[in-house]
Amino acid sequence: MATIEERDLNYIWHPCSQMKDYEELPPMVIDHGRGVWLYDVHGKKYLDIVSSWWCNLLGHCNEEINASIKAQLDKLEHVIFANFSHEPAIELAEELAEIVPKGLKKFHFSDNGSAAVECALKMCFQYFLQTGHPEKKRFMCLTEGYHGETIGALSVGSMDLYAKMYKPMMMDNIHVEAPDCYRCPYGKKREQCSCECFEKAEKAFAEHAQETAAMIVEPLLQGSAGMRIYPALYLQKLRALCDRYDVLLICDEIATGFGRTGKMFACDHAGITPDIMCISKGLTGGYLPMSVTVTTQKLFDAFYADYSEGKAFMHSHTYSGNPLGCAAALAVQKIFRTQPVLQTAQENAKWLTKRFAEEFADHPNVGEIRHIGLIHAIELVQDREKKLDFSPEKRIGYEIYKHALDKGLVLRPLDNVLYFNPALNITRDELDIALALAKTSIEEILPR
Repeated sequence: MATIEERDLNYIWHPCSQMKDYEELPPMVIDHGRGVWLYDVHGKKYLDIVSSWWCNLLGHCNEEINASIKAQLDKLEHVIFANFSHEPAIELAEELAEIVPKGLKKFHFSDNGSAAVECALKMCFQYFLQTGHPEKKRFMCLTEGYHGETIGALSVGSMDLYAKMYKPMMMDNIHVEAPDCYRCPYGKKREQCSCECFEKAEKAFAEHAQETAAMIVEPLLQGSAGMRIYPALYLQKLRALCDRYDVLLICDEIATGFGRTGKMFACDHAGITPDIMCISKGLTGGYLPMSVTVTTQKLFDAFYADYSEGKAFMHSHTYSGNPLGCAAALAVQKIFRTQPVLQTAQENAKWLTKRFAEEFADHPNVGEIRHIGLIHAIELVQDREKKLDFSPEKRIGYEIYKHALDKGLVLRPLDNVLYFNPALNITRDELDIALALAKTSIEEILPR
């Protein structure tokens, strides 16, 4: 009789995986979760330090979120969102309006992060078409950026791992060299620089702004690039540059939103308001697929006209505004309002930064420890002085990942970068367990 792992591999094509690797490392079939812990069908438990792809915001099987979904389930599971609405969506939009950066007023619902980005790109294109600037139809993005894996989202990403082979299918966009604070070509430190690297963006705008509809960025944190963190000043300068050249600014807060960076949104660190913000992942606490593209009244008004003018935004998803997703998101917001989740996460983040330094700073292969909010990342290097990467063929991060899994820690790598991105309500005891398991796993592969 086939094992449950064999049954999985008979039929399922898993994402972001070379399936041949599963011959050596079969899938962990999870039976249930509680808090930051996952339990497989064999009774083994794993500490989920990566929040199940960064979306599990307040722990698995959170009782308050569970209760909210259950209550909604007996009332309405789904309804078409064109010409129809429901109270959970209305309440959610009202509550989000209170916490998003000032000036963002209109909420367009989709069902995943890539869809929210596609929605934003189409909004920007159509906005300029309908305001007399059809020439503004290209997009700018930062190198090493990641915004999803639909063709439009890939087109404004800049990671060859995901996009290289699909380039013949993609839009022709402008890629601006991103800040690299670890390997700064100007010899500056992240905490003391004046964003000298911003000259790359200034040059790109001077050359291409007249044909550019929008600039899209992951604010302050390029997640898939290896948790690369750049200063808030860069975002402030970018806002001013977009204003100067009449280019819309899209902030992709899909990974950074809802407290991940120590503030509700990464934009809050810089005190700026984008023209469009994309949110997902933590929105529903990681329970149900839902995303929102949030925009300004000014942008919305460019679409508001008699039907005969053909200015409507004809973009939809079947599960837009799903009531169950809204119920989960409302529960998340209630927890933020009634419990000191963000404050506790901020305090634990400071403590965790100190603990990371204690455990890892003196390791000869630890090039940099970087952090923002509870997110902490270690960049592993072959040569610390020269900041020399390990060869990709060695798959150092993957080897450490396997060792960590064996010990009961989900420490999924980004190439040779290992990171913690836990639920905001993780305890210090649980963080200490994760640190100990991570340290042992690293030193088994990279002994001092």
